[in-house]
This record gives sequence, C-alpha cells and structure tokens, in this order.
Amino acid sequence: MKALILQNASHEGPGTIEDYLKENKIAYAIVDLAKKGNKIPDLSDYNALIVMGGPMNVYEINEFPYLIEEEKIIKTAIEKNYLVLGICLGAQMMAKALGAKVTKGKTKEIGWYDINLTDDGLKDKALGPLGKDIKVFQWHGDTFDIPSDAVRLAGSELFSNQAFRYGERAYALQFHLEVTEDIIKDWLKHGEEELKPLKGIIEPKKIVEDNKKYIKGFEERGRQFYKNLFIE
Repeated sequence: MKALILQNASHEGPGTIEDYLKENKIAYAIVDLAKKGNKIPDLSDYNALIVMGGPMNVYEINEFPYLIEEEKIIKTAIEKNYLVLGICLGAQMMAKALGAKVTKGKTKEIGWYDINLTDDGLKDKALGPLGKDIKVFQWHGDTFDIPSDAVRLAGSELFSNQAFRYGERAYALQFHLEVTEDIIKDWLKHGEEELKPLKGIIEPKKIVEDNKKYIKGFEERGRQFYKNLFIE
C-alpha cells in the first residue's frame, strides 16, 4: 500500500495517522496544497488517499482553487475503490464529491464532544470496535448530508452526521481523529481570532484541561481505527 495525503492547511498535518503509517512501514507522501506551487500528483502511483482538514469551506473555490482538483481526485479515488479517508474538511469534500450538500451549521463544535455510533456504525469493521459512545475532538462549523448509497455511521447532539462509509473502503469522519495534545494547543493559537467571538460558549482553557482527560484514550482509539482501516 502507498498512501497520498492531501494537506489543506500547513498547520493541519496528519498527526497520528502519519505516526501509524511510519510504525507499520506503510509508504506515503504528503502534499501541502496550501504552499504555492504544490500540485496533486498522479493518483496512479498510489492506492490510498487521505484528505485532511482545513479552515476553509468546500465552497470557497475562488479563494482556494485547488479544491476543484481535490474534489475530482477524491471522486476518482472512490470510483477506483481506493482506500479513502477524509477528516473534517476532507469528509465534507467527500460528501460534495459524492453529490451531497455541505452547509454551514447552526453552531460550531470546537473542543471535546460526544458522538454516538449508529447501529450500522457499531457493525462497521473500522469504527465499530471503538464503542457506541465516544469522546472526540472537533473543530468545525460546516456539516454534510449523507450521500446517496452511503451508510451513516455516527452523529452528535449538535450535528446529526458525524461519519459515513461509502462502499467498503471510503470513510468520512467529521471529527479530528489525528490530533495529539500538542496539535490541539497549536490549533488554539492559530484559531485565536475565530475563538474570540465565541468567548463564553467555547473556552480554550477548558479545552486544554479536557485534553489531559481525554487525549490518551483518544489516541488509542485512533490507532485501533487505523489498524482496522488499513487491514488489506
């Protein structure tokens, strides 16, 4: 297996996904599309596609024109039955590529939240073993509809669609399974302007405190998910 990782923001790397690939000697390449001049390589050199998050929206194609090509690549990878994993923006891009709507949510989820696996989610080979009720790290304001023929795997109190599977090998996760404690702290610095108007609703200090409670178990669940996902 060789995975192509598409990074939409320089500070939103693959985190524990990259750690797992390294530990298991799975070949991969990372392309940071936020850096001028970087282009998506020929997909034929890979058989897995991982699309990371980013602060932009899927519909901001004038400001981020590479999203157009990225959507095409996602669609092609799914059609070719590649292993595909989309995280946050990547999940929204997958939904859009499959013809579903991506819209602004009524609120934002930033920090640690509970998600609940559906009955189909509990039966899923990759997500099911993680358990019915999971504490996950979120940073998003947009949401997606479930594409036709996709299987809804999880939801939360604020956003009913948190994960779906299309076919047997394409997974979309709204939440950030890849984060570490250091990554979250870095995001809080990058996201200061976004967080200012949310003061009293979303508190960075509480997120930092929650990191200590949840991150270890979260990283363990991440490793379990990657193990289940990358089994060929």
